[in-house]
Amino acid sequence: MYAVLETGSKQYRVKSGDTLVVERLNVEAGQAVTFDKILMVNNDGDLKIGAPTLDSASIVADVLEHKRGPKVLSFKKRRRKGYQKTIGHRQEQTVVRIKEINA
Repeated sequence: MYAVLETGSKQYRVKSGDTLVVERLNVEAGQAVTFDKILMVNNDGDLKIGAPTLDSASIVADVLEHKRGPKVLSFKKRRRKGYQKTIGHRQEQTVVRIKEINA
């Protein structure tokens, strides 16, 4: 059994027991979180596709930790003008483990 969920404007294909890194969620580490935006559920060949989401489906997951992603550097330069600018960014992320899929 697997499902496709949407969180943080991204879609993930998950099954029970998967560990997933998503964008930051406002849930403390060690707590459970429920994802309600389920796009598709496949239960051993019984395929359910939402339009756009399934109302009766949900996914329960445990929040393992909050962390920061790798640093991404952006460098701007204009030749012969003496202009240089470096900008760095680190995305806030949450690590979750999928407990169960309720279809």
